Amino acid sequence: MSGHDHDHGALARGRRGKLAVVFALTATVMVAEIIGAMVSGSLALLADAGHMFTDSAGLLIALLAATLALKPATDKRTWGYKRVEIIAAAGQAALLLAVGGFILYEGIRRLIDPPEVESEAMLWFGIIGLAGNLIGLIILAADRRSNLNMKAAFLEVLNDALGSVAVIVSAVVIATTGWTRADAIVSLLIGALIIPRTLVLLRDTIDVLMETAPRGLDLDQVRRRLLALPHVIDVHDLHASRVDSDTPVLSAHVTVRDSCLTADHVSVVLADLQTCVADDFAVSIEHSTFQIEPVSHRGTETIRH
Repeated sequence: MSGHDHDHGALARGRRGKLAVVFALTATVMVAEIIGAMVSGSLALLADAGHMFTDSAGLLIALLAATLALKPATDKRTWGYKRVEIIAAAGQAALLLAVGGFILYEGIRRLIDPPEVESEAMLWFGIIGLAGNLIGLIILAADRRSNLNMKAAFLEVLNDALGSVAVIVSAVVIATTGWTRADAIVSLLIGALIIPRTLVLLRDTIDVLMETAPRGLDLDQVRRRLLALPHVIDVHDLHASRVDSDTPVLSAHVTVRDSCLTADHVSVVLADLQTCVADDFAVSIEHSTFQIEPVSHRGTETIRH
């Protein structure tokens, strides 16, 4: 277990380092776009800088969560700060929803009353923003499916990249055609891309907070498989959830034959149960707790499911 914990710690420290680099990049690009908005008078650049400010805040939340997740467990917090990652991801989802709503609002407003902008300066600062975002996406790409915190951070940077693309496209269209409403139309498209992804992230975080069974784990199948093990008569009070996106947990009451309740035999039964949930399903559960009960105990429990 110590080697396993060491591997998880190394992964978490690696994620934290990547988040720190991407946060620094995003904050730098945000400052550059604010300067660009002042130089060009572009509301599009200013709006993009505003949503990059929100995304920078989200990345900072993710960085703090990744740092807290490295703190060891204690008698008071037996899982350490693992759940902070989920809370941070939910916060980021809320921020992303606010950004998406702001983009939609601004897009409609600019469609009605398009502003005048300096397209050349807008284009160059848009390119600077996109370059920084692409570097951030490359850094986070390998870890974007590792946990919800990294997924949320990846979506933050992707959100920024889409905003930079919108600025570039708008600048090119305005420079070549003079049609300033291009900025509003592209912004509306970005909002339509951001919100569905954000709702998926929000759904995933709520599932963890509500202690929903991990996606891909069928508890009816788990129950049948446990009942098929030698000496197991009944399985009830079966629960599965996740502490964070990396840590599925399972508990159950397992009734066995009375003859199995010797020290040597019950340890074999317990090992079989733990091996089953760790190895036999698509979602591997290394943290499992089984209460072994004799047949005579079956009638004393009032809650059975």
